[in-house]
Order: sequence, then C-alpha cells, then structure tokens
Amino acid sequence: MREIVLDTETTGLDPNQGDRIVEIGAVELWNHIPTGKTYHQYINPERTMPNEAFQVHGLGDDFLRDKPVFLSIASDFVEFIADSKLVIHNASFDMRFLNAELSWVKRPHIPLERALDTLAIARKKFPGSPASLDALCRRFGIDNNARTLHGALLDSEILAEVYLELIGGRQPDFMLSAQATTATEHAGTDRHVSGSKQRLKPLAPRVSDAEKQAHLEMVATLGDQAMWRDHIWKEQT
Repeated sequence: MREIVLDTETTGLDPNQGDRIVEIGAVELWNHIPTGKTYHQYINPERTMPNEAFQVHGLGDDFLRDKPVFLSIASDFVEFIADSKLVIHNASFDMRFLNAELSWVKRPHIPLERALDTLAIARKKFPGSPASLDALCRRFGIDNNARTLHGALLDSEILAEVYLELIGGRQPDFMLSAQATTATEHAGTDRHVSGSKQRLKPLAPRVSDAEKQAHLEMVATLGDQAMWRDHIWKEQT
C-alpha cells in the first residue's frame, strides 16, 4: 500500500483571497515504511509575500523570484502522488490550496476522500490534548529540533514519524512483513524463493568472536532483567 505524507507552505490562509502555495514537500511510504523517495519543490507564487507568512516559513520574495510557477511543476507533482492516499496534518487546509492551484491550471481536483487527516486522528485518540505537530512530537518523543521554521519537506518527514505512532507505533514485524511481501511478489520469477523449505546445511556463523564478546559486555550493563539475556548465544550460557 502506497501512501504520500504531504505538507505545503503558503502565502496566507485562503486561496479565495489570492493566497498561493510556495512550497510542497512529500514523503513516500510503502506499507507504512518510508522508502526514501521524496518530492520537494519551491514555487513562485506570482505575488508578494505577506510578513505574517514570512515569519512562519522564512520564504521571501527574493528567494522565490526565480522558482518555477505552479503551472510548470503541476505535471511532476501529480505524477508523484499518482492515486495514492495522502496523509496530511489539518488536511482540509492543504487540500483546499492544492485543488485551488490545480483548478487555476485547468487540472482535475484531488478527491477529498483521498486525504487522511492526522490532526483528526490525534484529536480522536487524545481528546482535549494539544494536537499540533510539535505537541505530537513531544508526546511521542520525536526529535524536531531542526524545525526552527516551518518547511514542507521537513514537516512531512516529521509527520511521517508521527503518523506511524498514531496508527500504533513502529511494530517490530514491519520490516519482516515487507520482506515477506517482497519474497511473495518475486516468487513467480525466482525459483529459489521458498517460504517453506529450509537449507540442508546451515550457513556458517558470520558473527566474529570479538563481536560476540562486545555484545555480551553490552548486555551485562543492562541489568538482570534485560530481555537480551534471553538471546545470548548458546555456547555462552
């Protein structure tokens, strides 16, 4: 399942009053795991930047003057998001701006039902508690020290972490599930892939004695109740 975590920066609060998008950042997730693939674009809003908006994101007229207009980047943006679910904090705000920009360049709107609003999820999960992105970072212990100003790509990267926590946290089997899915997808073309057969002869250990000793010394510092004591190599027990 492909999802796109997305954020925008704008010149203000209302596209119907002439406000425009000046930055789009997006992060690709596959089965809730970041793939490392991102989309990032600064955009010339074809208008001056109000001081109130500049104080939020720091994107001024001089910086944006030579950036492409939305018409020039619309195709690449639409191609990147494709038909994926969009994960957005306060989705109605960003969707209103995105669809306004798309309508101005005569492109179809993005259906609102494609947007998953993490603000709504947070308010439902933690009623009465602050639900801003910064507040959720504090709740989940996510480092957002780099967020001195709002930035679309950085905010979408942070939101991806927050989203994974909101839907249940990073489960220990996420990566194993992804590997199993990959193996299944390639089973028809790779005759060596098998979910049930075992090697006739186990592979030789690849952990050196020095690495084993270092591990034992690290585990010894964790206390008698450390779970890793249950996973020490048999020859050491």
